[in-house]
Amino acid sequence: MILKGIEATRYFAKPDSSKAGLLIFGADTMRVALRRQEVIAALVGPEGEAEMRLTRLPAADLRRDPAALIDGMRAQGFFPGPRVVFLEDATDAHAPTVTEAMKDWRPGDAQVVVTAGSLTAKSALRKIFEAHPAAFAVGLYDDPPSREEIEDTLRRAGLNADAAAMTDLTALARSLDPGDFRQTVEKIALYKFRDPSPLTVAEIAALAPASIEAEVDDILHAAAEHRAAEIAPLLRRLEGQGVNPVSLCIGALRHFRALHLAASDPGGPSAGIARMRPPIFGPRRDRMQKQAAAWGMHRLESALALLVETDLTLRSSTRAPTMAVMERALIRLAMMRR
Repeated sequence: MILKGIEATRYFAKPDSSKAGLLIFGADTMRVALRRQEVIAALVGPEGEAEMRLTRLPAADLRRDPAALIDGMRAQGFFPGPRVVFLEDATDAHAPTVTEAMKDWRPGDAQVVVTAGSLTAKSALRKIFEAHPAAFAVGLYDDPPSREEIEDTLRRAGLNADAAAMTDLTALARSLDPGDFRQTVEKIALYKFRDPSPLTVAEIAALAPASIEAEVDDILHAAAEHRAAEIAPLLRRLEGQGVNPVSLCIGALRHFRALHLAASDPGGPSAGIARMRPPIFGPRRDRMQKQAAAWGMHRLESALALLVETDLTLRSSTRAPTMAVMERALIRLAMMRR
């Protein structure tokens, strides 16, 4: 039987211990590992491994000892409760062994949980679980997490969020790997320990992973917000950190192209910013909306023309000091409103 979407998410949280097995497959090993951990923990409980109700079988070991899967499935421990045999990193080469185990499965045997990489629709391993009346197959793909998945992650961490914070969390979940997103939520939960108030946009922005380009953003915001006096000190600091003029120009082009896309969107700057990929969230989103609205589409075209010209100059064989060329361009951007 195949499980998809919300049905699969609900099953991971509350699996049926009376079933024969579960196959979890996907190209993203982190997604597969997180779901496998979740479902095994739900089946055997927090003490399952200590009570020897969890048997781990690497796929390589199964090749050397094909009977290990059936032996693990039938073995009885000293402690009562559901048991699981976990087969890790299986491939279609293990399909014959898994087929025999699933045919021999009887109520009371351990449940077989199998993880695998990307499998095609014709995969022999998939067909075993999809055709079995008491087993399930779940494919995990690189789709953004659903609202229900995000709410489930928050609930596990003991958090709740208002509508604005949930919007930012959705954007954050789309820009991070599943493991990184879960770690971020756990970090926020530690910060919010014993604080029952809903999570806010400011708290998410403060605790979300910092962008590599955070330092560069300061000078780009100064140029976009016409604060010319701040550009030289910020540039000296970036220069001391080893940022080169070409990288700075590329960052400026990316920033002003985003503003231009937002300003030229039929739904207005807010709709344009909301469509950005990767998504922009938190105070930076509000800041860029204001910048796009203040500049307007036509002046942003002039700004982009200036930056393209600067980029060509920096990449040419000019004898002019390149950081001075970049500084002049940023100051001209900041003075454009005048």
